[in-house]
Amino acid sequence: MDAWSKLKSYWEIPSHADHLTSKPIYSFLRLTLAPFLRTMLRLRFRGLEHIPRKGATILAANHLSHVDPIIVIASTRRTTHYLAKDGHFSNPVTRLVMTSTGQIETKRESGGADALSSAATVLSNDRALGIFPEGTRSRRTEPPFLLEGKTGVARLSAAFPYAHVVPIALNGTRNVMAPKLHKFPRLWRPVHVRAGQSITWIEWLGHREGGNQTTESLTHLASKSPEEIKSELAKMYRLFTNQLMGSLNQLGAP
Repeated sequence: MDAWSKLKSYWEIPSHADHLTSKPIYSFLRLTLAPFLRTMLRLRFRGLEHIPRKGATILAANHLSHVDPIIVIASTRRTTHYLAKDGHFSNPVTRLVMTSTGQIETKRESGGADALSSAATVLSNDRALGIFPEGTRSRRTEPPFLLEGKTGVARLSAAFPYAHVVPIALNGTRNVMAPKLHKFPRLWRPVHVRAGQSITWIEWLGHREGGNQTTESLTHLASKSPEEIKSELAKMYRLFTNQLMGSLNQLGAP
């Protein structure tokens, strides 16, 4: 960790705020509605013991339907925050829905930096962050639906090297509510939720089949030019993301 800290100026992500604003409505719904959904929906769980009950956690799932965030929140039994575009907060009704489900508003004109800073606020407060590594909902009409992952999840993991990253495969959510096809969720459709073994960036960084880095190699990297450092970090981010997507595939993400 000391060697990784020498590169801090390259991987640090500043957070928007020191504290998250309390969301009483979300807390109430999570405690009351989530158990109801677990009872009413045909949810099948595997591996939920891999999800830490506290501490900074990144819940990384594949994205097939509008109901995916709700399924993750209902399944994991943790206060989980997702990032949402500011357009979803444009009127009082949708704003109430967004804030009531723990969504955090991000400004589209600010681009990815604003989203990463908002995510950093969640993790710096030792909360759970829900994220879809694909960056968008898959619009493929036939399997495989899983898209290539964006490296934002790796950048967040690198900036919070002790945060647990948990891959979560969702299977069946598109049958519950397919985009542009179903106006209302078909609650009788089965959904399978499978969580895999979590890993932290610092664990991955030193693993032979992960980053394969040592104290010496990181110290040597820190002595290189800024362009070389950025290039090497980009390679690490891509490898981490590819392996995470591979885990989702192995867990059954369609």
